Amino acid sequence: MTPFYRFAARGAIIPFLKMVSRQKVTGLENIPREGGFIAVANHLTDLDSLTAMRALVDADVPVYSLAKSTLFKVPVLGSILRAGGQIPVQRGTQNAATALKAASDVLADGGAIMIFPEGTLSRDPLKWPMVAKTGAARLAMTSGAPVLPMGQWGAHEILDTYGRSFRPFPRKDVRVTIGELMDLSRFGKDAQDREAVRACTAEIMRAITALVEELRGEKAPRPFDMHYDGDPGKGRIGVRRPDPLPEAVPGGTDTAQGTEKTAGKTESTEKTEGPQEGGQ
Repeated sequence: MTPFYRFAARGAIIPFLKMVSRQKVTGLENIPREGGFIAVANHLTDLDSLTAMRALVDADVPVYSLAKSTLFKVPVLGSILRAGGQIPVQRGTQNAATALKAASDVLADGGAIMIFPEGTLSRDPLKWPMVAKTGAARLAMTSGAPVLPMGQWGAHEILDTYGRSFRPFPRKDVRVTIGELMDLSRFGKDAQDREAVRACTAEIMRAITALVEELRGEKAPRPFDMHYDGDPGKGRIGVRRPDPLPEAVPGGTDTAQGTEKTAGKTESTEKTEGPQEGGQ
């Protein structure tokens, strides 16, 4: 994180968050003090990308994020993102491989990368983490960097999913919990090994979901799966279908792991080589 971006975060973003929320962070002792790592979190609203990063910035961690390439074209915002060395991602293109290389370079230099493995805001009407894309696992496997899971809850009460309602006052409670650092080296380094990538993705999502369960005080249902439950389309919340019987879906849906195996395939973005950024 460049000095300019750190100034923008502490001089504008964090004061705004303090104005609209009371943020409580637990698990700060789990943040590594040296070496690169990949921070991963659930994603319910555009605002929680800021609350997750705030937890790391407040801990003086040089964190970089993956952002939709279109954001770099927005006046002022684009300049801030470029000045901060943030990484643009063009979904569904070969640019994803370039983003993977850029993220790997940050990790090699001892920086932290923030990724939302779902790759988009959760479509789950119950607001649980949904079936993830494979970008975070691919980056972890190819870079060898450890993964720091984070769960968060409350930012959606300020800005709901897809920003249809902004309720800044009164201030809302936002809670972030940071889990133990994960060593995923046992899954190997071959990002073309679909089974290993899928298992690694499942491990990451189990950790995130467990933290969200802790925050919400309840057990999560099976992960919302856009291949099984249906893709509601951009900017829409989905509708859950009844839970499938194991024999009802070829290949099955691994409800415990949060990784989709419908019809013998992994996520629809399986061919994308790079990590997935947050957004809509």
